[in-house]
Amino acid sequence: MGAQKENQRKLPLLPLRGLLVYPSMVLHLDVGRDKSVKALEKAMIEDNLILLCTQAEVDIEEPNQEDIFKIGTIAKVRQMLKLPNGTIRVLVEGVSRAEIQAYTENEEFYEVMALEWEEAPDNRVELHALMRMVLNHFEQYTQYSKKVSPETFAAVSDIEEPGRLADVISSHLSVKIKDKQEILETADVMKRLETLLNMLKNELEVLEIEKKISQRVKKQMEKTQKEYYLREQMKAIQKELGEKEGRAAEADELREQLNETKVPEKVKEKIEKEIDRLEKMPAASAEGSVIRNYIEWLLAVPWYKQTEDDLDIQKAEDILNEDHYGLEKPKERVLEYLAVQKLVKKLKGPILCFVGPPGVGKTSLGRSIAKSLGREFVRISLGGVRDEAEIRGHRRTYVGAMPGRIIQGMKTAGTNNPVFLLDEIDKMSMDFRGDPASALLEVLDPEQNATFSDHFIELPFDLSNVMFITTANAIHTIPRPLLDRMEVLYISGYTEPEKLQIAQKYLLPKQKRDHGLEETQLDVQEDTLLKVVREYTREAGVRNLEQQMASLSRKAAKAIVSDTSLEKVQITPTDLPEYLGPEKFRYGMAEEEDQIGSVTGLAWTEVGGDTLTIEAALLPGKGKLTLTGKLGDVMKESAQAALSYARSRASQFQIDESLFETKDIHIHIPEGAIPKDGPSAGITMATAMISLLSQVQVSRKVAMTGEITLRGRVLPIGGLKEKSLAAHRAGITTVLLPKDNEKDLKDIPESVKGEMTFIPVAHMDEVLKHAFVSASHPSPEGETAT
Repeated sequence: MGAQKENQRKLPLLPLRGLLVYPSMVLHLDVGRDKSVKALEKAMIEDNLILLCTQAEVDIEEPNQEDIFKIGTIAKVRQMLKLPNGTIRVLVEGVSRAEIQAYTENEEFYEVMALEWEEAPDNRVELHALMRMVLNHFEQYTQYSKKVSPETFAAVSDIEEPGRLADVISSHLSVKIKDKQEILETADVMKRLETLLNMLKNELEVLEIEKKISQRVKKQMEKTQKEYYLREQMKAIQKELGEKEGRAAEADELREQLNETKVPEKVKEKIEKEIDRLEKMPAASAEGSVIRNYIEWLLAVPWYKQTEDDLDIQKAEDILNEDHYGLEKPKERVLEYLAVQKLVKKLKGPILCFVGPPGVGKTSLGRSIAKSLGREFVRISLGGVRDEAEIRGHRRTYVGAMPGRIIQGMKTAGTNNPVFLLDEIDKMSMDFRGDPASALLEVLDPEQNATFSDHFIELPFDLSNVMFITTANAIHTIPRPLLDRMEVLYISGYTEPEKLQIAQKYLLPKQKRDHGLEETQLDVQEDTLLKVVREYTREAGVRNLEQQMASLSRKAAKAIVSDTSLEKVQITPTDLPEYLGPEKFRYGMAEEEDQIGSVTGLAWTEVGGDTLTIEAALLPGKGKLTLTGKLGDVMKESAQAALSYARSRASQFQIDESLFETKDIHIHIPEGAIPKDGPSAGITMATAMISLLSQVQVSRKVAMTGEITLRGRVLPIGGLKEKSLAAHRAGITTVLLPKDNEKDLKDIPESVKGEMTFIPVAHMDEVLKHAFVSASHPSPEGETAT
C-alpha cells in the first residue's frame, strides 16, 4: 500500500556522508562544510525543518545533484552547538520521508523543492505476521552481533507501527548505505518489511560464519599464546641457569665452529649469511633444519686440512711387498709417483685404473697404497649406481637432499688429499635419472677437478690433491671419454707358483689368525696347498683359494675344540677329500689322447683367461654350418671365415670337395651357458674343421689363439698373458700365437715360459704343421710349412 502525498515545500538540503537518517530517529550530526552550515542556519531562521539526503559516494567533498540520493528524510533541528574546532554539532529528529522534485538556484547552500510522503495506517494480518518474523530474526541478530544491546531489542519490541518498526531496525543494522537507502525508498510497508527480513537473513548467515571463524581463530590464538607463554617461561628459566635457547643458541654454536674451522673466504661469507638466515627463522620452521644441515656440511668438508705424505720410497716398497705378492707394475707406478712428489713437492693427483679379473687384489692394493703414502683411505663402490646425483649430489630444494658420494667420501676421510678408491667403475649404468659416468668426467680430470662443484654444496671444492684409483674387471664397458682420463694398469691372474706363495705367506696365516688358531696348531704342507690350487680352485685371482684356506682353518678349529688332547692338526694331500670334499676340477684340462675334429682354444674373459674345447662333427645335409655354445656375432663370422678358408684350400688339404655339398658341419663349444665372443678363436675353428674333413688328429698338448683371414693369415689378438696362464693351468705344453703378438711374451712370467713352448705363427699352414699329429699332415702343394 502506497503513501499519501502532501503538497510540495521548499527546504534547505543537508547532504550526509556515510550516514542515513530514518523518520522518528533522533541523533547527533557534526556539520563542517560551508554549504551545510548555511543550510542549517536557513533552517533555524525558518521553521527548523531541513531535508537530510545521503551521498552515494562518501569521499566527494562538493557533491552535485547526481551524487545525492533523491529520497531522504525531513528532520527537525532540535539543538545546535558550535564546537571549538569550527564544526557544528546538531541534534536532529526525523519526521517523514520526502522526495526531491527540483533544486532551486541558490549559490550559498543546497535548496530543493521536496514532496513529503506520509504513511497511512495499515492493519493487515500479513503485516503482523511479518513484524513477528522480523522481530524473531532481529532477536537472533542481537545475539550474534555485539553492536546491538539487548536493551535495544526490548525497546524495538514495543513498537506497534509496522513502518516505524522497519525503520528503527534498519537503523541498527550494520549493512551498506545503499541497502539502508533501499529501505528508505520503499514506500509500501509490506515490501519494506519483506526487504528488511531478507537483509536480516543474509546478515544472520554472515554473522554465523564469522562466529565459526572467530571461534577457530580464538582456539588457534589460545594455543599460540600458550606456546608463547611456555617458551617465555623456558627462556626465563634458561636465563636464570645461564643457558641460551632456540635459534640464537644454534647460531652462536655454529659461529663458534666457524671461528675454529679454517675455510676459504667465499665459503666463510656463505656460512655467515646462512647463519644469519637461520637465526631469524622461527623455531618451528622446517626450512631451519635444512639450512642447519647445509651449514654443518660446509663446516665438515676438509677445505684445507691434509696429511703430510711419507716420501720414504724404501719404506713404501716394503709396505707394498708385505701386503701383496707380485703385482710389479702397479707397485712400480706408485713408487714413481712418490719419487716425483719428492722432487716437485706439489703434484696433481694421478688417476690410476686397475683392470683385472676378480680376486687379484685390486681393492686391497688401493688400501696398501694409502698406507705406504701415509694418507687416509676412502672407498666407494660404483657397482649398480645409475643416478647422476649419487656423484654430484642433489639440489638443496629437494627434500632429504645430500651431497654426492665424492663430497661424502671427503668428509669421511677428514683430509683433502686421501687415496680415493672408486671400486667397480665398469659396473655403473645409466637411466632417466642421468649418467653417473658423465658426472665423473670432472672428478677424474686433473685439469678440472681443482674446482669440482657439487650440486648440494654449490661451492667449488679442490680435488686436485686426491689420488684417485679406480678398479674394473673390463674396460670395454667404461665410456671412452672417462677411460681417456685414466692411466690403465692391467693386473693379470696369478700363476700356480704365485698362488702357492700367496697361500703360504698371506692367506693361510691370515685365516689362522681370523679363526683363533696359533701358528703351530695348523700345519698344511706345500704339496697339500698345491693340490688345493690345482684341484679345488680354478680362477685367475685367489678369492676362492682364500675360501678354501678358511674352510681348512674352520675344520682344524673344530677338531682342536672337540678333542682337548689334540695340539696340532696336520693336513696332507690324502686328507683333503675329508676336509674339502672330492676334487672339484681335474688337473690338466687337456685331452688324454689326440682327437680328430677337437682342438683346444684360448679365450679371455672378465674373470681371467680360459681354455675352450672346440669340437666339429659331420652330419648328413647340404653344406650348412651350424654353431652352438652361446656364441656372439663376431665368433660366428670367424667360423664362417674359417669354413670359407677350408673350402678354398680343399684340394691342397686332400679334402673331398663333395663333402661340402652332401654334409653339414656342426661346430660346438661346450659350457654353453657362458657367453663367448671375439675373433681370437678363428684359427682354432679352422683347425678343427680341417682336422675333421681330412681325418687327421690334432695334438692334445697344443692350444692356440689367433684371428684368421680368408687367405689364411693369422692376425693378432689381446689378453695373451691371461690366455697363457689358463693354458698353463690346464696342462697344455705348446701354445700357438700370432706372430704379431710375439712382443707380448715378455709379460708372461718366466716360470710359465720355462714349462711351456710358445710358437709364433703368421699363416694357417704353420698352425696345421704344429697342431697335427701325423708327420705327413696335409699342407699346400709346392709350399713348405715353417
